[in-house]
Amino acid sequence: MGESKIMLGNEAIARGAYEAGVKVSAAYPGTPSTEISENIVNYPEIYAEWSPNEKVATEVAIGASMSGVRAMASMKHVGLNVASDPLYTVSYIGSNGGLMLVVADDPGLYSSQNEQDTRAIARAALVPVLEPSDSQEAKDFVGEAFRISEEYDTPVILRTTTRLAHSQGLVELKDRVEPDDKPYERNAAKNVMMPGNAIKRHLVVEDRMNRLEKDGSDFSINRAEYGDTKIGFITSGIPYQYVKEVFPEASVLKLGMVYPLPKKLIEEFAGEVDKLYIFEELEPVIEEQVKAWGIECVGKEIFTKQGEYSANLLREKLLGEDVQTKAYPDLPARPPILCPGCPHRSTFSVLKKLKLHAAGDIGCYTLGAVPPLSVIDTTVCMGSSISTLHGMEMAKGKEYIKNWVAVIGDSTFMHTGVNSLINMVYNQGTGTVIIMDNSTTGMTGHQDHAATGKTLQGKEVPAVSIYKLCQSIGVKNVVEVDVFDIEKFEQVVKEEVAKDEVSVIIACGPCALLKGMKFPNKCVPNPDKCKKCGACLKPGCPALTKNEDGTISIDETMCNGCGLCKRLCKFDAIDIVQK
Repeated sequence: MGESKIMLGNEAIARGAYEAGVKVSAAYPGTPSTEISENIVNYPEIYAEWSPNEKVATEVAIGASMSGVRAMASMKHVGLNVASDPLYTVSYIGSNGGLMLVVADDPGLYSSQNEQDTRAIARAALVPVLEPSDSQEAKDFVGEAFRISEEYDTPVILRTTTRLAHSQGLVELKDRVEPDDKPYERNAAKNVMMPGNAIKRHLVVEDRMNRLEKDGSDFSINRAEYGDTKIGFITSGIPYQYVKEVFPEASVLKLGMVYPLPKKLIEEFAGEVDKLYIFEELEPVIEEQVKAWGIECVGKEIFTKQGEYSANLLREKLLGEDVQTKAYPDLPARPPILCPGCPHRSTFSVLKKLKLHAAGDIGCYTLGAVPPLSVIDTTVCMGSSISTLHGMEMAKGKEYIKNWVAVIGDSTFMHTGVNSLINMVYNQGTGTVIIMDNSTTGMTGHQDHAATGKTLQGKEVPAVSIYKLCQSIGVKNVVEVDVFDIEKFEQVVKEEVAKDEVSVIIACGPCALLKGMKFPNKCVPNPDKCKKCGACLKPGCPALTKNEDGTISIDETMCNGCGLCKRLCKFDAIDIVQK
């Protein structure tokens, strides 16, 4: 094809899937992996879907692979936890058509609740891992992943990180090469993982990993770049770029396959350099294996396990430079906040007024944990809020949770919250669950899900009714309410929390940033009526500021006329006018 294009790492992965002849792609949105599927959908040759969660997405890809086509599932690192059940078993089964999981780690915790290392999970699951260093490799390694998958009869993980996923680089494009579908042959001994079959497949997996370790020394994606042999680095992924920036003359063993490690190649490289460093983000996965082979090296003794690496880290630790890590240290902090007009602000303002605690979940609404709202008390993982509240009740009794609710978003409820609610009903809990339905997967950039009525391709389909779904699993008390009608919402919350059985409140209010949303009104302060009580400021809307005389100003460029501030004002000092 000959054309080159600047691409995000995620965009390049999507292109790689297209060029490699992938036919099926499934995913659940999660930063920093979301844009992979949003770009894959631009290639009509690939069937692409948003699945309810990562477990389902992985199982969809497994089914497609079993049928004989190349298939993939994409997720962020904590999504791999949800997908671990099928991952560990499909490692035993292997692949028919090539099978790849793209997993995006998040060193530095830019948008995640932990900093786990996918390589550790892959090592436990006995699944090989490839790790690209730039956008070109992100595309090319997709094809390599499918080659390895089919040649070695294994699923393969393509590991990326936030820096690679969201950085741009020049990518050479090629035409799509679509391999012939592989025939499906019934093989229960391989595909049915009952104990008698699985114990035999385990031996196959161990042999496969031994072959990969041996053959990996000859893989082109693992390469030794010899320069000054006084100092050598073993590295991979984005950290490779930092090594080349700071030590351009050093010898570098760049690993494209980071598990299993190519033992022979590493031993040869280590024997050629005087001082060997292992430069890898997060856990010492490479370092521990290299040291276990009796090879002397330096790694986490001087390099941290926490956070994202940088060129400055090398300058500081190896060159002794005094590195200024913050370019503008005097700039004020700019923490994340809920957007103007966000329906979650209305929800939390009522909960705060009622002095209720909230067991929280994963989504934009996690920001309800910080001032000035300070309502969210717990956040563990997707779908955990309902189960957490139920656990509190089982530990302390129903009276203990009378001043508690569980809050969860509509997409997160569809992800794993449904099972938690079933558990609460089945085990006779009495908690109150608030499903904050903003009609989208807001935190990752407005992706659709089963309750929005649109697919990844934008096709309109029947939407799952959250109201009817809750009723169908035995919740007798299900109430839908406009969350911006705070008087009504407050009344509903009081009534449902007081009940001695499970209640679900569906707090409806669209995300203010949804495409196509129109805001015909804006809020305008009337300083002559203002009593300077500050009630309108309590929810922390960024469009409102307090003047020196105690009155308020409203930034009309930010205000979308949601009217929350007006409803909170008892003195009619805020008007709603047409734009």
